Amino acid sequence: MAAATERVFACMGVRDIQIGLAAREFSAREVAEASLARVHALDGATHAYLETTEQLAFKAAARVDAAVAADDLTACGPLAGVPVAFKDNMNLEGAHTTCSSAMLANYVSPFTATCVARTLEAGGIPLGKLNMDEFAFGSSTETSAFGPTRNPWDLARVPGGSSGGSAAAVAAGLATVTLGSDTGGSIRQPGSFCGTVALKPTYGVVSRYGVVAFGSSLDQVGPFTRSVEDAAYALNAIAGRDALDCTSQAVDTDFTANLADGVRGMRIGVVPAFMEAKGLTPEVKAKVEEAAEHLRALGADIVEIELPNAQAAMSAYYVLGPCEAFSNLARFDSVRYGYCDPGHKDLGSQYEASRAKGFGPEACRRIMLGSYLLSAGVYDRYYYPAQQVRTLITQDYASAYEQVDCILAPVAPRTSFAFGEVSDPTDMYLSDMFTISINIAGNGGMSMPVGLGAETQLPVGVQLISPQFKDENMLRVAAALETVYGPAPVAPAFAPGQPYPEGSMVDIPDAADAVPGVDLPGLLTAEGSFGVAHQASSAAQRGLSERLGNAEAAPSQVEKAGE
Repeated sequence: MAAATERVFACMGVRDIQIGLAAREFSAREVAEASLARVHALDGATHAYLETTEQLAFKAAARVDAAVAADDLTACGPLAGVPVAFKDNMNLEGAHTTCSSAMLANYVSPFTATCVARTLEAGGIPLGKLNMDEFAFGSSTETSAFGPTRNPWDLARVPGGSSGGSAAAVAAGLATVTLGSDTGGSIRQPGSFCGTVALKPTYGVVSRYGVVAFGSSLDQVGPFTRSVEDAAYALNAIAGRDALDCTSQAVDTDFTANLADGVRGMRIGVVPAFMEAKGLTPEVKAKVEEAAEHLRALGADIVEIELPNAQAAMSAYYVLGPCEAFSNLARFDSVRYGYCDPGHKDLGSQYEASRAKGFGPEACRRIMLGSYLLSAGVYDRYYYPAQQVRTLITQDYASAYEQVDCILAPVAPRTSFAFGEVSDPTDMYLSDMFTISINIAGNGGMSMPVGLGAETQLPVGVQLISPQFKDENMLRVAAALETVYGPAPVAPAFAPGQPYPEGSMVDIPDAADAVPGVDLPGLLTAEGSFGVAHQASSAAQRGLSERLGNAEAAPSQVEKAGE
């Protein structure tokens, strides 16, 4: 197929789009049309999207164009005219929110998450919902019941997870800004694998209302972008207190304000234990050391620090995380919402069959682990000590920030791996060995791309970690590194002007075809079976069912994806 000749708006930065809109070089409607056309043309190669939101995109574009006509573009907000997309655990009214699980394959959101609403209020043009590991359980997006997302830098490799679709969409130029969620590294690790800026703010900076919970004390929403400035714009849009989320905090910070200040006089911490950790590959270690030297050359002081209890973070996380997941997933009981297995005469067998068929293998694994850890006689041996370890890790970080302004560390021990290469669950969990402690302590963390690994020639990110509610510190350091490495490029095979990859065209379901009253939770069909009326409603709905699959096929789909 011939190379695309249209202007590739989704490969442009926030500032460039807004300059073009203000100068009337193009309209927001053109941004929406061209961006959606690019998604349909290329997502067959990446499978980043589960659903598009075309009607919402055109509605948002009309608002931006009206503001341009009134010479008041700034009134639309910091993301005016910018193509955006959302991880599929974030509710968006009228669109499916599946969490990439057969359990929620027919669920249509009756409300909108606060982080999504604020992105739209800031002028973002919503392109659609993005693939993920099922219920955010995973580090490769291989556990999605609807098929894995592929890394735009190498389609035979994983994009990371659980926000793999969010990272891949930005890396392939299928959106300028996407939102993901991070419970133990699920923004930063895919950001490193796909070569994007990936920002997890301090816990409480962004509201979690309307985001389907994995670990309520660990989850945080943040943006993927290709530049530090764009990440700061996105964080400005979504940060702040929300009356609907009691854990959210008032944030009165302009995250773009100090990006040009440089790092001269800043003290940047490095953790020797991280740099000597077993499993850290030489090419990743070399990139972290290289970034430290660049920061030193830019005027920062590099200081060695200790985090004595960080080595216990993995153990604590895989107690706390499954316990919270077990509690949060208890709501999917086949009665109020979610897949309901037909033909059962008693509630107990209906629960058991519905959850066994609706949840995939990794979700079941974490539910069972959480159930065990919270059981009588076990709780005191594991859960309570894990909370004590959490306190010690939080204190370690607080002590470290008495010496430094920011910490530099690896994001992941290696670059992206091939599909099926990491099949043991414990080995997969080690993908987050450097990111988990930040969620436990509640600090901000981000992945900053620093080029390609010498051996694999795949993207490498370094992790920047800030004190709680000082996320501007890590953004300032990232901006300084960006003067050395430049903004993150679009993956070469998806760069503007390149021929579309073979097999990249795809017909993605449109959220406008969702059928309230059929898809909405708790409303069974007359036959009492999953999805019968849904599949019969229209040809578009049949296409959606084919794309999303069904509960019976979900376990085999997941197992096949990992082969």
